[in-house]
Amino acid sequence: MGLNAAASMVVGIIVGVSIFVQPTEVTRLVPTGRGIILVWIVSGLLTLCAALVCAELSWLFPETGGVYVFLKRIYPPPLAFLWGWAMFWSMHTGILSAIAVVLARYAGYFFGLSEIGIRALAVATILVVSFVQYLGVKPGSAVQVTLTTAKLAAIAVLCALLFTLGDAVHASVPASAAQPIHIESFGLAVSAGLFSFGGWHMVSYIAGEVRNPERTIPRALVLGVLIVTACYTLLNAAYLYVMPLSAVASSTRVAADAMERVLGPFGGKTITVIIIVSALGALNGIALAGPRVYYAMAQDGLAFRWMAALHPRRQTPYLAIAAQALVACLLAATNSYRALFTRVIYTEWLFFALLAAGIFILHRRGDYKPKFLAFAYPLLPAISLITSAAIAINQIWAAPGNSVLGLGLILLGLPVYFVWSHRSKTKVRSQATADADHRLP
Repeated sequence: MGLNAAASMVVGIIVGVSIFVQPTEVTRLVPTGRGIILVWIVSGLLTLCAALVCAELSWLFPETGGVYVFLKRIYPPPLAFLWGWAMFWSMHTGILSAIAVVLARYAGYFFGLSEIGIRALAVATILVVSFVQYLGVKPGSAVQVTLTTAKLAAIAVLCALLFTLGDAVHASVPASAAQPIHIESFGLAVSAGLFSFGGWHMVSYIAGEVRNPERTIPRALVLGVLIVTACYTLLNAAYLYVMPLSAVASSTRVAADAMERVLGPFGGKTITVIIIVSALGALNGIALAGPRVYYAMAQDGLAFRWMAALHPRRQTPYLAIAAQALVACLLAATNSYRALFTRVIYTEWLFFALLAAGIFILHRRGDYKPKFLAFAYPLLPAISLITSAAIAINQIWAAPGNSVLGLGLILLGLPVYFVWSHRSKTKVRSQATADADHRLP
């Protein structure tokens, strides 16, 4: 993969379906047009700070596995294992199944699918994108570039239609009265906005299959986040151009509502197609990224050894791809992804806070000098650390029961880690003994 494919992966994964469906929370918390636009810009800049931390670590450790590798290099091994554990059983497979179900629900708009039909289509979609990844990183990245290009073109057309054909509608939109923005509400709105930027880090998982990863991945991260920030800002400005604030705040399908105001029922159908294409782009990138982490863990003896197997001809971790697809299909078919994913996803930000703190740890070791962060060290990693920790703490404060349960689900991985670790060490010692015996005269 080169820069275009890697940047397409960043954009394709981040821009899933949420920005088309429900920027409701941000509008509800910050009820002014300028305030809403500022929230999305600030969210993008904070994501860029975190992406620069990831870029720095990708330059230092350009290895397959990304965040898992970073945590392994900086902290005791159990932390890295817990990241992979959470990914496989809930975070990564959960978002894969969740987006597949959303895609199937929108496809049901055309085909009139029942609930069983929706789940069946979600499972089929997961299997199809997983098969594309099995074929090889080149076909997978080619599909990613195609879908991301189509997605960006669709967003450009959507914004152009809303701004050009929405003049008459805009004239009838009541002007919103100026309202004060409270710092607390603005902070909560930024937290909600940051969740719409999720997935930017996944490109780091595939470092082993990227040309010049120490240069390509950092550039892809920065370029991708900047493109997404511009898209989100333009989309929200377009929504506000043709809809009053109250309508945006109450809508659960804001893009469709905005297009229907301009094009009537045809606008809703158009948005449905755009959302399906966008969801496919996100699914393809997510299905491509995850197995590389499980592959890296298996190489370290912290997952089933067969997950480290590469297809002899296609050179893909095909068994890890199959395992991920199986878990995601089970979550989609049983509709259990929601309970797991919503309880666990906030913990991702705890790990991001650890990555930012890791920059300071590496700096204190004395064998590291900032490269991508050189112009703003220690400011940018400090911002990323504070932001990530604040989001996690805010979620725990808002839903302590679910948060504790989610954290407990992840910590269940600790006894598993010690079992795997002991098993791996035992195998190494046994192999060393056998080699020594073989060398005896």
